[in-house]
Amino acid sequence: MKQNDSGQSGQTVAVASEPTRLSYMVSVLESTVAARFSKNKPLSARDRELKHARMKIENEPMLESTEGLHASLYHNLSRFLRSYKLMEKTLKVYIYKEGKKPIFHDPKLRGIYASEGWFMKLMEKNRNFVVKDPRKAHLFYLPFSSLKLRNTSQERTPMSRKDLEQRLKDYTSLIAGKYPFWNKTNGADHFLVACHDWAMELTKGHMGNCIRSLCNSNLGRGFKIGKDTTLPATYIRSAENPVQDLGGNPLSERPILAFFAGGMHGNLRPILLQTWQDKEPDIKILGPMARDIESKAKYRMYMKSSKYCICARGHEVYSPRIVESIYYECVPVIISDNYVPPFFEVLNWEAFSVFVLEKEVVNLGHILRAIPEKKYLEMQKRVKMVQQHFIWHKMPVKFDLFHMILHSVWNSRVFM
Repeated sequence: MKQNDSGQSGQTVAVASEPTRLSYMVSVLESTVAARFSKNKPLSARDRELKHARMKIENEPMLESTEGLHASLYHNLSRFLRSYKLMEKTLKVYIYKEGKKPIFHDPKLRGIYASEGWFMKLMEKNRNFVVKDPRKAHLFYLPFSSLKLRNTSQERTPMSRKDLEQRLKDYTSLIAGKYPFWNKTNGADHFLVACHDWAMELTKGHMGNCIRSLCNSNLGRGFKIGKDTTLPATYIRSAENPVQDLGGNPLSERPILAFFAGGMHGNLRPILLQTWQDKEPDIKILGPMARDIESKAKYRMYMKSSKYCICARGHEVYSPRIVESIYYECVPVIISDNYVPPFFEVLNWEAFSVFVLEKEVVNLGHILRAIPEKKYLEMQKRVKMVQQHFIWHKMPVKFDLFHMILHSVWNSRVFM
């Protein structure tokens, strides 16, 4: 076992040197929260408001109305709803105006890193949570794009990771010199939303005390449960219609047991392909497909026609296939050790997805065939129900992806 700093409190929690399971992640979350509350500290007015919210979340009676949500999807639906309602009522966010385009205030809304762009766009347009007076804020949003930070470096003068880290450090130095808020907490009440592979490394130094919503939520490489949150990677093909082709075939039209297609990035996918390509007629494991319109449509057709969709890690632990699977109503099979799934503090992922350790990929067919049909039907039904939490809307709606990301950040702040 090795030790991993748990966040602002200075406490540490153990991180397994072997692949981690969801039950372990939940236990880490619980122990981290307990460690943070073990020390008394002076509270600001905003902290007192959050302490009051925390007490209500933990102690108020169960809610009678479930708002149309199904309890089986959540660890504790009543607790989630109390927290969500208090977020709507209480949370105030200040967005720094500093920062020049294209790195700041310039969201990219298409591609596999689009989540950070959509959140930035919707957050900056929001009127329910955003305040103009930073003294009223519980959270401070750092509105930069990790993708554009990386791309700007590639397009202009090539820059190393150290150079890019310095760009972010210069930004925090700018706001720390202009406002008192960063220095009061060393950035602990600030948050960022970033999806590029490099974001974990680029922000772990000077921004390491912030709440980081990251696609690359690798528990073995510095992701801090209880402080950091997972940003779902969403591959968006149309900025005008972010949920294009949503939905899948009925159960009677899903002849494929399991499907995967993609580049051979990392060590796992070549093993997946070598073991399962053309081995069983109802297990369709392919390498990279062509990128033309027809091939992309065929890829979506395969997902919509499959019972299980394989979400195997590449170089990094995350994959946009997880959300794609949910969009196309295919049960995700997540093969990615140490990946912390989105909203795991709220969602019961094992109710609607399958987790397979990387070392067990050779047994994939046996594992899936051993799942009783009744259990598969229940999971697939829940995939359709959980879908609403992973959808981008041009105008945000209750419980959608924008609000779920913000709720994860809110949750980290409340239980800081």
